[in-house]
Amino acid sequence: MASPKNLVVAQSGGPSPVINQTLRAIVETARQFDAIGTVYGARHGIEGVLKEELIDLTAQPAEEIALLRYTPAAGAIGTCRYKLRPEQTEDFERCIDVFRSHNVGYFVYIGGNDSMDTAAKIARLAQERGLDLIGIGGPKTIDNDVGDSEFQLIDHTPGYGSAARYWVHAVTYANEENAGSAPADPVLVLQAMGRRIGFIPAAARLADPNREMPLQIYLAESPCSLAEMADRVNDQLKRDGRCIVVVSEGFDVGDIGKVSDAFGHTQFSSSRTTVAQVVVNYLNEVGLPVKGKARGNVPGTDQRHSMAYASTVDLDEAYQAGCYCVRLAAEGAGGYMATILRNPGPGYSVRYDRVPLEDVANSERTFPRDWITDDGTDVTDDFVAYARPLIGDEAPSLPLIGGRPRVAKLKPVYAARKLPPYIPQADRPSST
Repeated sequence: MASPKNLVVAQSGGPSPVINQTLRAIVETARQFDAIGTVYGARHGIEGVLKEELIDLTAQPAEEIALLRYTPAAGAIGTCRYKLRPEQTEDFERCIDVFRSHNVGYFVYIGGNDSMDTAAKIARLAQERGLDLIGIGGPKTIDNDVGDSEFQLIDHTPGYGSAARYWVHAVTYANEENAGSAPADPVLVLQAMGRRIGFIPAAARLADPNREMPLQIYLAESPCSLAEMADRVNDQLKRDGRCIVVVSEGFDVGDIGKVSDAFGHTQFSSSRTTVAQVVVNYLNEVGLPVKGKARGNVPGTDQRHSMAYASTVDLDEAYQAGCYCVRLAAEGAGGYMATILRNPGPGYSVRYDRVPLEDVANSERTFPRDWITDDGTDVTDDFVAYARPLIGDEAPSLPLIGGRPRVAKLKPVYAARKLPPYIPQADRPSST
């Protein structure tokens, strides 16, 4: 019988309320397979691999690993936005050296399309260098933009259901605020995450499936100008006296001083101003047909770390996706991402399967155009039917200590370094 190989798990990109649930599943499921030895968590994603900062997750108390279910974001082992580009050959070679030095035979990268591409490239290079490394992808993103527009590669990603549930609560409470303060503040503009794709702002409709609120929703894809938005908001005000506007951070309002991360993705929360503020200013400048002013509310990263709003369906599916990652690894099925596929039929159920990493890395999901109403101010009932099961019917029961949330606290137990210190290529001072 071959001796066990160790497993490294890393996380990339923005966190989610359920990302640690996938991490928990990987640690707990790995215990069931003799082929897997120690499970290491790379501190801050692929940067932790490059710097040889490997947290021993097998050595952690079982209680703390179990508490990852109730621990949002990525504080346990960290995430990163470090992109391994093709020209960074030293970085790729360093990854292989680290894996070889620590007897790593399995690498699970939790993230989106870029992470799937990284996992595939590292595993392929490892094989070329004579290292038997199994590369597996774990799906994650609150944007729900991993996969294809036909939902054949993956139906939805862990993290999205919880972000959607957050917005159900946000809009429900905002409606109460707006109804109560409408004489002075008839328009309330809420900005939702969603750089290029509208799944998060679209979830606002789940707060009002019967369309009883004076609610308008504008995605990044909405075929509507700022002037047209103002006309439609004012029409709503004439009918109802108030209006709630949910707008994507990617809705086109012109230049707002965009800031990009290492992946080239726009970080709207780091920009000089916000889409919501531009909308509020515009509505107030052109004037409202009722007394009072438009006001704005811009939730920040709480959209992806508010554990109290996590979806229990999302939590369970994130765990099962992590379990499937380990099963793929133990079977030697490298080059795949664990995926969630919806079963046909009237009820909601899913199955877990595998899709090639390269298929995911080379795909790009878009929000279905026929899920956006013709006037661009809402989403259709087909979207509601798709998204409603993902938010679940219950709230998570969260452990408390002294009235405070009890989150996982991992011990700083690291693998002994075996290689010289290393500075990732993108972090080195420019020679010019």
